[in-house]
Amino acid sequence: MDDLASFVHMRILVVDDEPDLADGIAVSLRRLGYAVDVANSGADALDRLALTPYDLVTLDLTLGDMDGRDVCRRIRGGEAVDPAVRVLMLTARDTVDDRVAGLDDGADDYLVKPFALRELAARVRSLLRRETSAGDARAQHGPLVLDDARRELSWNGAEVKVTAKEFALCRYFLASPGTVYSQEHLLEHVWDEAADPFTNTVRVTVGTLRRKLESVAGRPVIETVIGAGYRLLDDLGEADPVDG
Repeated sequence: MDDLASFVHMRILVVDDEPDLADGIAVSLRRLGYAVDVANSGADALDRLALTPYDLVTLDLTLGDMDGRDVCRRIRGGEAVDPAVRVLMLTARDTVDDRVAGLDDGADDYLVKPFALRELAARVRSLLRRETSAGDARAQHGPLVLDDARRELSWNGAEVKVTAKEFALCRYFLASPGTVYSQEHLLEHVWDEAADPFTNTVRVTVGTLRRKLESVAGRPVIETVIGAGYRLLDDLGEADPVDG
């Protein structure tokens, strides 16, 4: 099985004091399957970081209440925040000195506005893979293969058409095959704060993903554990050999 560590819990905090821009970035990242929350001030960002284990922060430098560099320094200082969270600075400050200062303050990457959303998505993928030694965007469990860079899911080479949320859910299951996750756990780790905890969105999404996988696999792939939750079956068999 490939190294799956980079596929666990991909939750992003977008920090920008321009609500329209922040919401636009959030919508774009949610379409890619990430769980995304938004903060419109430095203080709000630090409060959220203290409560939620985010994987990555996109951080504007020009905030109304404080400089984004100060937010980054406080993150790296571990002020009730996981100092290992990755930080992608998004700013119109485009001089070499600005970029060097941001990186010296602890940013993992620096993207100058205006930017293409495709490049933002690529930077996010790169940063979220950085923990693994190989930096591989591909995860495999038996015949089931997920390619995060191409946003493709396949079974023995046959593509499985899924929505962004189904893709994110499968990515989470792939991180730990056989592990049972409750609906509450999945809602917290795969969805974002906008999700209504009183809806059946988790059950519905698991159900549609399960049916799509079973239709191409011809066998169960995701199992419901009554009273506990759901799991990706630990034994899915071996992938068919490649001819030639």
